[in-house]
Amino acid sequence: MRHPRLEVESDRAIAGGRRRNVVLTSGGERVPGILLVPSAPQPAPATLLLHGYSSDKERMASSVGRTLLGYGIASLAIDLPLHGARASGPAGIPASELRNPIVLARRWRAALAECRDALRALADVPEIDGDRIAIIGYSMGSFIALMIGADEPSVRALVLGAGGDLPADLPFGPVIRTLVDPVRAVRRFAGRPLLLVHGRHDRTILPEQATRLFEAASEPKRLLWYNGGHWLPDPAIREAVRWLAPILGAAA
Repeated sequence: MRHPRLEVESDRAIAGGRRRNVVLTSGGERVPGILLVPSAPQPAPATLLLHGYSSDKERMASSVGRTLLGYGIASLAIDLPLHGARASGPAGIPASELRNPIVLARRWRAALAECRDALRALADVPEIDGDRIAIIGYSMGSFIALMIGADEPSVRALVLGAGGDLPADLPFGPVIRTLVDPVRAVRRFAGRPLLLVHGRHDRTILPEQATRLFEAASEPKRLLWYNGGHWLPDPAIREAVRWLAPILGAAA
């Protein structure tokens, strides 16, 4: 099967490597992304970066992506549906989208399909070792990362920032779990390295949700707590990258 490709729109040198603005065509949509490639050694390991709700590729590339680059790890950050360059309306995400469960389900499936295509396109970049690829997801992106990682054996490891199981009291929980069930997905991930990074005072995705997901996962696994809320501080990002680097065979 022919894999989707990344179309390079611009390419420039940055500290430690190169930054390319790219576009992925998936399901008739043009998905913008930022590809960071280290100077050496090559082929390099790589990570797909998936942002949180109301965030975008720029934030992931400038924080996690730049940290990865310092370890010789490439990264591809993409804008998920209705986010970043793909947002519409003054508030970014139209309220009508959030009130319509059919539209939300369609957007969710589209996001999963796009991320699978992005993963395959990343593996085909000449400077990247397609056998050494991981996914890092933050918040909403952590749920998507887990669903993709569970179904894609090529994913060597997962880092889930501010993620976890669904809330215990979620309305229509059984229905929603037909679309996304983190516990079932983490069990399918089985045996590959998993890192959860979570704030002790997170009130968006509660600590007990992270603990519940961690307990359902198989070894090797680690749960890294930081003293903060939903937003990951820089030290937590650096610690997560230090954990991931030897798994992907990257040198500090």
